[in-house]
Amino acid sequence: MKYSGWPENGELVVGKIDEIEDFGVFVDLEEYEDKRGLIHISEVASGWIKNVRDHVNVGQTVVCKVLDVDESSQQIDLSLKDVNDHQRSDKIQDWKNERKADNWMLLAFGEDVSDEQYASVANELLGQFGSLYDGFEEAAIHGESALEKTDLDDDEITSLVETARENVSVPYVNVTGYVDLESPNPDGVDDVKEAMQAGEGDDEVPDEVDLSVTYVGAPEYRIKVQAPNYKTAESELEASAARAREAIEAVGGEGDYHRERHTDDE
Repeated sequence: MKYSGWPENGELVVGKIDEIEDFGVFVDLEEYEDKRGLIHISEVASGWIKNVRDHVNVGQTVVCKVLDVDESSQQIDLSLKDVNDHQRSDKIQDWKNERKADNWMLLAFGEDVSDEQYASVANELLGQFGSLYDGFEEAAIHGESALEKTDLDDDEITSLVETARENVSVPYVNVTGYVDLESPNPDGVDDVKEAMQAGEGDDEVPDEVDLSVTYVGAPEYRIKVQAPNYKTAESELEASAARAREAIEAVGGEGDYHRERHTDDE
């Protein structure tokens, strides 16, 4: 995705060097449509520069700071020396993330998505999350609820969430579900405890997954799962609920799995 407007003074931008002259370097801005900037020789590096080509090469990707924008003359002045290593690394990563998100948009809505729909969805994600990538990441972690404050329609939200959960890698995700466990037996309390233990799974739960079953309020118990990705978390949540239900039903009790806590609980 490329922006149609102009960068702002002080903004960090990613560009590709396409021309080198004795007086400076011309840079095509990767994030903006048809925008080109100039790094004056004095802004290429600190100290005296004998030959600009000793510091940069044609085709090189660089991170620059915007010094000045003159829309009337179509001129953007840039600085290379005012960007430190930490800023450069962070900006390059953000840029790469946005390129990934741009591809995910095409996966979500198809290669033939109209410019109008793409812009509409992108603007909603940018407005809510600040970047396309952050929007997809939130959708991967929190699902439809992450997008409920946007003006996206249900089909668009579904497409974004499905694409996000298939493509976005996040450090971990948390999911929660609830299971009702009841036993009519005289020792029903022990039956429920055993069903809870079955839900926790012990050796059946992968090492990278943290799963717990805790008491909420009879007959409801909370299952919390932390996992490296959504698919694993959701799978382990459902498996935990199934184990608990099977255990309680095996002794004549009843089990019911649901994702939301009962509204009459405190």
